[in-house]
Amino acid sequence: MTESILSSIEFQMSLLLFVALAGYLIASRINQSAVVGEILVGIVVGPSVLGLITYTDFVQSLAHLGAIFLLFTIGFEFCIRDLTDPRYLAIAALGVIVPWIGGYLTTAALGYSTASALFVGTALTATSIAITANVLKELGHLESPAAKAIIGAAVIDDVLALLVLGITTDTIQGAIELPAVATSLVSAVLFIGLGLLAGLKIVSPMLAWLDCRPLARQYPEFVFITALAIAFFYAMVAELIGLSAIVGAFIAGVSCREIALCHSKDPREGAEYLQVIFAAIFFVSLGIIVDLRALTPAIAVFVGVLTLVAIATKLIGCGLPARFFGYSWHDAAVIGFGMAPRGEVAMIVALIGLNAGVIDQEIFVAVILMSLITTVITPVVFQNWLLRPGRGEGAIAEPQ
Repeated sequence: MTESILSSIEFQMSLLLFVALAGYLIASRINQSAVVGEILVGIVVGPSVLGLITYTDFVQSLAHLGAIFLLFTIGFEFCIRDLTDPRYLAIAALGVIVPWIGGYLTTAALGYSTASALFVGTALTATSIAITANVLKELGHLESPAAKAIIGAAVIDDVLALLVLGITTDTIQGAIELPAVATSLVSAVLFIGLGLLAGLKIVSPMLAWLDCRPLARQYPEFVFITALAIAFFYAMVAELIGLSAIVGAFIAGVSCREIALCHSKDPREGAEYLQVIFAAIFFVSLGIIVDLRALTPAIAVFVGVLTLVAIATKLIGCGLPARFFGYSWHDAAVIGFGMAPRGEVAMIVALIGLNAGVIDQEIFVAVILMSLITTVITPVVFQNWLLRPGRGEGAIAEPQ
C-alpha cells in the first residue's frame, strides 16, 4: 500500500511542487535567481544526497513540458524581426566553432581518446536557451538588445549544434555523409523560416478569426487551447527534423505574439500560469539528474578545467563578435555569459555518446557536472554583477 502511494502520480507531483517551493525559499535566502534555488534543491532531494526523487520517465516528461511552456511564453516577447538580425548568425557560428575546438583540444590534451574529445567538443557547442531566457525574464531584461541577441543566436546555435552532432557521429563511425548533413541543415532552415512565415500569415490571422466566432464567445478558452495545440505541433515537427522541441515552441510563441483578442482568454496569460508550474519542475529536474556520488578526484579536476573552458569559449566565441558588431563591452559580456549555460542540451549529447559507447562513465559525469555548473553560474553572474539592479546597459550600433 505504501509503495503504491509513493509511486503514484499524485504523490510525485505533490513532492516535486513542494521541492520547487523549497527552491524559491532557498533562492530568497541567498538572494539569487529562483533557477539557482530550484537546481540546488534538486541536487539535495536527488540521488546525490537524500535520494527522495530519481530521474524517472515521469519526471523527465514533466520537465520536457516545462521547457516547452517556458519557451512558448518567452516567444511572446519577440517579433520575427528580432530573429533575423544578420549579426546573430555570426555570433552563433563562432559560438559553436570556438567551444567545439576548445572542448576537443582540452579533452585530447588530458589524454582521452579522439572519439571522446570529439564528443566533448560537441557537448560544449550547445546553449540552453531555456535557462538564460528564464533568468532574463525574471530580472526584467528580456526586452534588452543583449537579450534579443542571446535568444536569436541561441535559436541558430541549436541548428548548428545539430549539424555538429551529426558530423561528429559520422566521423567517429568512419564516414561523413554529406547529403545527410545538407538535408539536416536545409530541413532546419526551412522549418524556422516557414514556421515563422506560417505564424505571420496563417496562425495569427486564424486565431484572430476564431476569436470573432460565436464559439469563442461561448467558450473563451477555445483560442487558448488552439494556441497550445499549435505550440505542441511546432514542437513535434522540430523534434521530427532533429531540432530541440523548445525551438519549435519558441517559434510558435513568436507566431502568436501579435494577436489582438476581444472575446477570448489571452494565450500568453494562460501559458504563463502553466509555465510557472512546469518550468519550476524542469529546473528542479536538472539538479535531480546529477549524481555527485560518482565524483572522484580525477573527474573533479576534469570538471574544473572543462567548466573554465566552457565559459571562456562562449565569452570569446559569442562575446567578442558581439563587441565587433557594435555592442558595448557590458552587453558583449552579457551575451557571452548568456550563451554559456549548457543545461539539458549538453546532458542529452552526453547521454547519446554514453549509449553509443563513444564516451565512458567518467566523461559522462564530467559533462553532466559541467552542464550543471555553467547553468548555475550564469544567473549568479547576472544577478550579482552584470544585471544587478541599478546597473545600466550600453548602447549598440544598428547594423548597416
